Amino acid sequence: MTQSLSQVSLYEQDFALWIDDTVAKLKAGKFEQLEIENLIEEIECLGRSDKRELKNRFVVLLEHLLKRIYIDSPNDYRGWMNTIREQRRQIRFLLEDSPSLKNFAREQLSSLYLEALTEARSKYEDAEFPNEWQFSSEIDALLNETFWEN
Repeated sequence: MTQSLSQVSLYEQDFALWIDDTVAKLKAGKFEQLEIENLIEEIECLGRSDKRELKNRFVVLLEHLLKRIYIDSPNDYRGWMNTIREQRRQIRFLLEDSPSLKNFAREQLSSLYLEALTEARSKYEDAEFPNEWQFSSEIDALLNETFWEN
């Protein structure tokens, strides 16, 4: 059975308009008019989205750190360094907006390293990457330190 357009909620019809409408109701204190279930769903999605982005950025960062540290390929260093700088910058932005994500990143670091290691090994099969991260696992160190010589 199909719903008529009048039975479909604003949330389903026009998400951007639903957001504007919800914000206006919140500001006006019209809490009884809010679509609570949809609001809860969207707030939960925001949290998952930030965590997913942080995880993805750390995997890319760690993969490029691995390549820069363990692969002797000076012609590639500049590209890897550009990626390292960009990932660090974006991670800093995420952590500035949500400092509690630093704890989440710390808890996830081992599994994120394994993801990065898998990626690096798939691209450089002959390279010898360590099974565990050999340097500081502090988030500030990962975002600032140079782990290679020269």
